[in-house]
Amino acid sequence: MATTPVSLRPAAQRTDPYGVSREELAALLAGEPPYRARQVWEALHRRAAWPPEMTELPRPIRERLAEILTPALSVCSRREADGGQTLKWVFEVEGPARVETVLMAYPDRVTVCVSTQAGCAMACPFCATGQGGFVRHLRSAEIVEQVAWAMRERPVTHVVFMGMGEPLANYDQTIGALRRLHDEMGISWRRLTLSTVGIVPGIRRLTTEGIPVNLAVSLHAANDTLRDELVPINRRYPLARLAEACADYVGATRRRLSLEWAVIGGVNDRPEDAEELARFARALGAHVNLIPLNETAGYRAPGPPRAVHFRARLRALGVNATLRRTRGQEIAAACGQLAGGGG
Repeated sequence: MATTPVSLRPAAQRTDPYGVSREELAALLAGEPPYRARQVWEALHRRAAWPPEMTELPRPIRERLAEILTPALSVCSRREADGGQTLKWVFEVEGPARVETVLMAYPDRVTVCVSTQAGCAMACPFCATGQGGFVRHLRSAEIVEQVAWAMRERPVTHVVFMGMGEPLANYDQTIGALRRLHDEMGISWRRLTLSTVGIVPGIRRLTTEGIPVNLAVSLHAANDTLRDELVPINRRYPLARLAEACADYVGATRRRLSLEWAVIGGVNDRPEDAEELARFARALGAHVNLIPLNETAGYRAPGPPRAVHFRARLRALGVNATLRRTRGQEIAAACGQLAGGGG
């Protein structure tokens, strides 16, 4: 019979389940057979189980672990759309602050969109997250735990860092989360995508990390004058510098670059916008994802015919372009709608 793990740390020293290392977990279970730590580690990362659910463990271990390894995220709301194929969670984190996570199920994959910050400091005027301002960075454990909550619902195949916040502005915690998702949860680098508005030093650092994640750049304009308005960080890192950093990343990782383009009616969906975007994309061999804008104050959606025409023009100009279907709009889970308010 296993002995009660009297050497477990006291409950007052609460630890994020996905913040503890293998060595720290083994220390928590000092006095128990080594395989106990392996059981707990596998249950956390492969089954997304909380300690009370780890029925392979003796009850005294489960009870003590439950006092120490407690979820970092508290569910404020969980809502469904698209016939249950889109789920959105609003979580409360320490601060207090709120972050949002979205799961999207498709016939061939299940993608979870995670947040890396509560709020965002990038101030893109057409994005609800940017309009709400910055609250704080998320810890890597809080980022990974978002995936764990999604895993408890569906077998997650892909993770995109496209939720609230700018991942490369929270660089170290983002990289830590990516490594944990790959190394411990078994998600291929090819199924991990990091999105950025164009933090050039972050892209440069990422190029040297040896983690060939997919890189998606939220471009939205392909001339500096318009991009300065839509993506204010462009004033610091203009398009020429961004293009150079992206080219180096593609060269180092052999990953195809994606360019995200929120199609805004009358702003960036004109023939000249398509021509500028095509030149930028062709030079980098990039794929373009077109996302019809989810309307925010002062900016309007383009309307389906105009968005389809914009895609057709890009294709005629030699660019591989996809018009993304909007998911979760009725529960404010679509691109640009995440604001931490639980709408």
